[in-house]
Amino acid sequence: MIKQPPYLKKGDKIALVCPAKKLPKSIDKAIALLTEWGLEVVIGESVYASHHQFAGTDELRAADIQHFLDDSSIKAIIAGRGGYGTIRIIDALDFTQFNLHPKWIVGFSDITVLLSHIIAQSEIQCIHGQMPYTFEESTFEALDSLRKALFGEKQTYVYESEFSNRPGEADGLLIGGNLTLITMLQGSASEMNFDNKILFLEDVGEHEYSIDRMLRMLKRAGKLANLNGLIIGAFNEIEAEKISFGQTVDEVIWDIVKEYDYPVCFNFPTGHIENNLSMVLGAEVSLKTETNNVQFKYL
Repeated sequence: MIKQPPYLKKGDKIALVCPAKKLPKSIDKAIALLTEWGLEVVIGESVYASHHQFAGTDELRAADIQHFLDDSSIKAIIAGRGGYGTIRIIDALDFTQFNLHPKWIVGFSDITVLLSHIIAQSEIQCIHGQMPYTFEESTFEALDSLRKALFGEKQTYVYESEFSNRPGEADGLLIGGNLTLITMLQGSASEMNFDNKILFLEDVGEHEYSIDRMLRMLKRAGKLANLNGLIIGAFNEIEAEKISFGQTVDEVIWDIVKEYDYPVCFNFPTGHIENNLSMVLGAEVSLKTETNNVQFKYL
């Protein structure tokens, strides 16, 4: 049974940390917005730290997150940004106190490592959503979806897909995140159970062949066969190749999953985009797809 951390309320303390790359710009506006939501923002040591590409050494970043995992007065931990580096510290973290006193963990991209590990090992809900580094470029809808997820307001997302979906209806626990990181976690302690889940995937800056390769790896490992539904988010900034791969990303994905019968939707507003709507991993959700229309609802 996936546990749900207590929803936030005004006056709660939350912590900002950087588990991966260092911040190249100020996040003061993001801190101001979180404060406007009625939250007391505590800044972790890693937020302003620097060690080559990273937000401090591996030891510093791990210790910073550990401090807030263990602090029961902190009700949520939000990653300042992604990049690369969470996989370097995930095995150094002790989730004993976190499991006793669950709190919301928020991030996306490289933070998929942390979110996946929490679902796999702690069975506690967490949030794939905007991070302070992306707040300034974010749509109002994406930021408000994060606020609603944190404060426990039920949400329904409705949109039109440009690429044809596979029609259907399904309920299930939501899992997912960045395709590259999910693929890299297979066979590790951070690997999620895919069976009977609604899976969402997104990625950025990859070649079509790389996306094809990662999805075929997941298919060969049996990860795509027993899903209840599949949500394809943004796959943007696709790197051009000298010789055309011959398929768009959506065509690549459809070719791989067309033999299954569960609902599949494309162009879902989540990922490395301005309208990165929050997805609560471990939540029970409903997915209804028509040829071009999609309704996604938290139950």
